[in-house]
Amino acid sequence: MIRDLINLDLDKLPISGLAIHFIKKYEVMTNISEAFIVPNFSLLLLKSGKFNIQLEDITQEMKERDLLVIPRNSYCSLIEVHGKVQLYLISFSTDYAIRNGMKKELIESFYFVIGLKAVKIGLEEKEFLVLSLIFKLIYFVNKDAQNGSQDLDLQKIGFTLLLYELRLIYNKYTPEHIQQITQKENLIMRFFTILSIHYKKQHDAKFYAGALYVTPGHLNKVVKQITGKSIKRLIVQTIITEAEILLDDLTITIAEIADELEFPSANSFSVFFKKHSSISPSQYRLNAAEKFKTH
Repeated sequence: MIRDLINLDLDKLPISGLAIHFIKKYEVMTNISEAFIVPNFSLLLLKSGKFNIQLEDITQEMKERDLLVIPRNSYCSLIEVHGKVQLYLISFSTDYAIRNGMKKELIESFYFVIGLKAVKIGLEEKEFLVLSLIFKLIYFVNKDAQNGSQDLDLQKIGFTLLLYELRLIYNKYTPEHIQQITQKENLIMRFFTILSIHYKKQHDAKFYAGALYVTPGHLNKVVKQITGKSIKRLIVQTIITEAEILLDDLTITIAEIADELEFPSANSFSVFFKKHSSISPSQYRLNAAEKFKTH
């Protein structure tokens, strides 16, 4: 069952890039030892029962209140299941994480998102309850989306809460897991930090490479290996995400948004936005206003 849920094509779901499941009764539906590749970043939170899962060459023994962070492209197989297994499973794409979490105060939580190694953390009861409540919020928002009701604000709130909680968990367990951070992961985190500060003004890979004392080619190679995206694509995506947030606020003019994002003119901003979003800022704003009316 985990294999089927974790391998969903996230781009085809009601909330593009995000899938969440609450399994109240786990059923083994395929050969339990059959291996598979995990295509997207995933979080597994065990509510009850026990099972063993192998990620790469390491077997993780999962028990009640354990959180398992599963990196992209992990080689995985479920080995044993014991008792009544209940679990939460959330998967999201790099695109979704960047669209909803590229804020300076959340960057630290990206250590989980870009990690190359699986991390298992035994949570205290209070931590488990908080994280499970956030999972439930995201689950019900996702369920509403399946029924045709999209609440973008609530989606962002749920995901922001998840990243905040992951950041707190990471800070608490850093002494145990800091040794697992590779040079590549550290480089990516520093890149994300600089990007979150300078994306409005600096649109060239050379700036970020220079700030990190590496060549643009090396930085782009590492970024693409871990995120699946080029530096240019991540810069564009960060700008478009911020533009969409500003466009959702109908009290701000498009000229003011262009100025806020440091474009030389409203026209240049409109050309940029349409090139990368397929619609003009004014059309995006009209669509957003229509959605607001329907809600």
